[in-house]
Amino acid sequence: MNGDLTRATLKELAGHRSFERGQGYLNAVTGVEVGDGWVTATVHGTERYAVELNLDSSQGVRGACDCPYGLEGNFCKHLVALGLTVLAQRDGLPRQREAARQREQTLNTWLSTFSKDELLALVHEQIDQDRQLRRRLELRAASAHGDLAGVRSRIRELLDIGPFAQYGYVEYADARAYAEQAMQVAAAIDAVTEAGHGDEAITMAVEAMQLLTQAADSVDDSDGGLGQVGACLAEAHLNACRIARPDPEKLARWLIQQALGDIDGVTDIDPLDYEDVLGERGMSTLRELAIEAWRRRRTGWAERSLMQHLARAGGDVDLVIAVHAADLTANGHTHLLIAHELDAAGRSEEAVDWAERGVRDAPDLGAVDTALVDYLCERYLRSARLAQAVALRRAHFGARRSLLTYQQLRAVARAAECWQGERPQALALLRGEAEQSTGIRYAGPVLVDALIDDQDDEAAWEAAHGIGADGRQWRTLADRVRVSRPADALGVYLRLAEPLLGQTGNTIYEQLVGLLVNVRDCHRLLGTQEDFTAYVTALRGAHRRKRNLMRLMDAHGL
Repeated sequence: MNGDLTRATLKELAGHRSFERGQGYLNAVTGVEVGDGWVTATVHGTERYAVELNLDSSQGVRGACDCPYGLEGNFCKHLVALGLTVLAQRDGLPRQREAARQREQTLNTWLSTFSKDELLALVHEQIDQDRQLRRRLELRAASAHGDLAGVRSRIRELLDIGPFAQYGYVEYADARAYAEQAMQVAAAIDAVTEAGHGDEAITMAVEAMQLLTQAADSVDDSDGGLGQVGACLAEAHLNACRIARPDPEKLARWLIQQALGDIDGVTDIDPLDYEDVLGERGMSTLRELAIEAWRRRRTGWAERSLMQHLARAGGDVDLVIAVHAADLTANGHTHLLIAHELDAAGRSEEAVDWAERGVRDAPDLGAVDTALVDYLCERYLRSARLAQAVALRRAHFGARRSLLTYQQLRAVARAAECWQGERPQALALLRGEAEQSTGIRYAGPVLVDALIDDQDDEAAWEAAHGIGADGRQWRTLADRVRVSRPADALGVYLRLAEPLLGQTGNTIYEQLVGLLVNVRDCHRLLGTQEDFTAYVTALRGAHRRKRNLMRLMDAHGL
């Protein structure tokens, strides 16, 4: 039963984050029950969650949990906790499985001795105790007897929020119970289909989707339970269509309305799932209607999304591009999407053309999608068009003067072996911008960062004194020149420490002590240890009530 269940399997199914979190829930697993190929338990998290592992699935280990993450189809931390619990008890699992199999055989043998009346009495005993079971059986009975009006009426009752709503709204605490009740609707529709009433089942499914959509506006569906109900209704509708085989053109029209309307937000129906039902005629109608809707509203999100989905499924790259091209963004992002589509189709030259167009047509290169610039530069480098790559990075740096664009220009210019000529021009741009800005003394001029990144410490020091620098930059510069220019570095450290002396908090104290350690090092290099001793003595006297600061200074020998 547990041949495929290992820690590695659980980690692969859950992912690193959920696996790590699941290990913290081992003590929260209770009520473990082992069956013939399955294990169930309750895991106590934010709430109590019902968890089940299927260990004999043809697809390997599978699991289900009714927590919000699990309801989305994910292998959650609660499933990890149950899986690890099972592994810890794996030596006893064969015995427990055999016991479960024997219990089932005993139950079957016992039931087979009952007469029809005795079995009916037993069923009635159960449905008197389990309201949900009663509802399911009543719906199946109505479906089997062809009481379609009764089924339709019962479906409306199941989707009615009234019994769960206070002041017309279903709060979070009651939303799960409502979703569990609404989930019975899909099973009822499936029963109608199985009873040979496919056309009626289609009608019921459509009505149920409409009712669910109306109810969704009045339900706190934070856990996504209504999404699960909607998915089951969509599957029930598809099953009914496969049995009843409705008119392909009418079905195509309904699917288009569904994809472009509000209902799709609850049921998330994919028209392509109906391809076997629609056939060639229905698919042709579906495409024609989708194109017509898109032409009427080319910038509509739903219309564009549907067109792209159909075009990709049909391998029509040009149509996908046409949909994108109908609503090009000014920052070039749409051009990048088109380039990726063309790359996937093996049309790389056209992809580069679209990327170049996105850069060329952008009203402000500084506001263009940086991913587009990166994409185009990478394509230039790949095809050995180094001069064009440098020109692109130069223009982008000129429009957006940041440390990142400076680094990108430097990297590509070095690849083209022309950085020696490019660097003075780039620094001149930054220097001119910084000098124009000295009136407002903006923090952290890019020029200083660029020179620091170039490891040109002398030029960076000079620029910091000339146009100003922020605390981070001064600290970096002081660290760089501490050995060669300890007096200059000492002045910086003392200046940075001064405002910290008036503040409190462990984070502040750590920063301050780090600076004091550097101050001590500068005095050592200058041979003025006595001055440092006097400075620290005065500091301790003035701040002796800051006990955490004193302890931290003691720990660093200050």
